[in-house]
Amino acid sequence: MSKLHMRTEGDTQIVITRHFAAPPDLVYRAHTEPALLQRWLLGPDGWTMPVCINEARPGGRFRYEWVDAKGNGFHITGEFVELQPGERIVHIERMHLPDPTPDSHVVTTFASDGAGGTDLTMCMTLPDAATRAAVLSSGMEHGLEDSYARLERAVFAAPPA
Repeated sequence: MSKLHMRTEGDTQIVITRHFAAPPDLVYRAHTEPALLQRWLLGPDGWTMPVCINEARPGGRFRYEWVDAKGNGFHITGEFVELQPGERIVHIERMHLPDPTPDSHVVTTFASDGAGGTDLTMCMTLPDAATRAAVLSSGMEHGLEDSYARLERAVFAAPPA
């Protein structure tokens, strides 16, 4: 059974929730440190992230590039708007498939569950219903589900120093 839950709200939002048995500061670090991102944010098995630029500060930019064993790939670019360590990340992103999608506004929160774990909520606001439909049909849910499972195995099983 999947630990990731995805729902839509209105015409333009996608809301993703997931619980982690790790504290908020560690889940936050896994979302901001390039070396950690490259260990888990890979989507389905067989993909790698050879490029991970992540300037985790307001105004900082990011670029993630993925490629599979057949040489297929895509990338995401964006800018950070707000970061509250251990609590919240706000950023703007666009997928390049190869042409860029319209900008998405993403707010990710990391809330303590009161027992040492984290309840993550990611709210993506897309510019219109058509863009949201395209993102939903991209395989994002399966890719995130696999990535978050890898995060638990690869990062949280042996926490970084």
